[in-house]
Amino acid sequence: MNEINEECGIFGVFECKNAAELTYYGLHALQHRGQEGCGICTTDGADLYRERGEGLVIEIFNEKKLAKEKGDCAIGHVRYSTDGSGGLDNVQPFLFRHHTGDFSIALNGSLVNFRQLRMALETQGSIFQSSSDAEIIAHLMKMNRRENRTNVIEEALTVIEGSYAFLVLTKDKLYVCRDPNGLRPVSIGKLNGGYVISSETCAFEAVGATFIRDVEPGEMIIFEKGKEPKSIRFAENTSHDMCAMEFVYFARPDSEIEGINVHTFRKNCGKYLARLAPVEADLVVGVPDSSISGAIGYAEESGIPYEMGLIKNKYIGRTFIQPSQELREKGVRLKLSPVRSLITGKKVILLDDSIVRGTTCKRIVRMLKDAGAKEVHVRICCPPMKYPCFYGVDTSSSDELISAKLSVEEVRQMIEADSLFYLPEEYLLKAGSRTELCLACYNGKYPTCLY
Repeated sequence: MNEINEECGIFGVFECKNAAELTYYGLHALQHRGQEGCGICTTDGADLYRERGEGLVIEIFNEKKLAKEKGDCAIGHVRYSTDGSGGLDNVQPFLFRHHTGDFSIALNGSLVNFRQLRMALETQGSIFQSSSDAEIIAHLMKMNRRENRTNVIEEALTVIEGSYAFLVLTKDKLYVCRDPNGLRPVSIGKLNGGYVISSETCAFEAVGATFIRDVEPGEMIIFEKGKEPKSIRFAENTSHDMCAMEFVYFARPDSEIEGINVHTFRKNCGKYLARLAPVEADLVVGVPDSSISGAIGYAEESGIPYEMGLIKNKYIGRTFIQPSQELREKGVRLKLSPVRSLITGKKVILLDDSIVRGTTCKRIVRMLKDAGAKEVHVRICCPPMKYPCFYGVDTSSSDELISAKLSVEEVRQMIEADSLFYLPEEYLLKAGSRTELCLACYNGKYPTCLY
């Protein structure tokens, strides 16, 4: 399956009993953001304790491992590597031992000036143990001679550029920072007198926390024992250029991103598609899971019934062994199955969140036609993806994007659909009643400098 993936998810706990267990459940709720590795670091005020491993949260952690994680403060991380650099060395949170004070860091995002910063730091004597952007931030903190940890982090924030939301845990403090363009989401919740921090609000439901607010772009919040959280604005020029793909694809439908429910956003996209590209058909089908909301919206607006025409096999995940070449050609059938009794003899409107390389969409269209569909009309809940992403999505080259090479009509022919329509850019903004989104993968207008 040629799917796109987002780099990772972060979760933090401050002054809550059983912090490790809470972080475990929080990471489990964020598992969709990364399945290659996960970790938890806690503190009891005297020391930092960390457990991590390659695999799913449920595979890495058990009661014995969680029991080793002492204290009422913690940070956790789930990871998906976008650059092929896997391995345990890149699994976060990272833990650093230093004479000025130990600390741990967990990052969601990608630094566009990563290579330049790493080269400069290595020239000054830094030695790296991973290929992760998070280690860049740690080295920047330690190269600074200031004694105050807050000032050290602020100095690092003036140097890094890109998309990021990250957590820093010390023995008595927890810091959360978000990039000035607001490209990645991170929110704060309240739980039993303490606080929780998460990439998505769906994790608050998992641990019983109450949402308080989003961390603002260009904001650092400091949680210190015995004190109220302190907010510091480290950037003057800020925006709310949230990555559009968070709404379209990455986030769970039950999450709220900057006050907008993800399911509602996707449903609105489907409604706009029904208005802009109507077609005579018998049923509407969504590609599980992220396109279901859009399909429901299209059906409601058009009056054409929505049906579960495709069923997803939930048990094909990261450990699935590559099949033979013959089966690999039909790989989509291992993950999705058509409901023939619903499809046969019908004109189908197929809703999908995006087309990246085109191969998966082609296989789904062909599968529906093999199941007896008379026609398959494809509707995409975002514009054509023409430009690479440098902010944490694994589309780093235009060569991977079919719409960078082919026109809409050529893509339609390639995927063998009877018609094809993409949602225009302005309707993504309308779907969330927003004036700002990062649409760089659609229009090439990047919100930061590229190095």
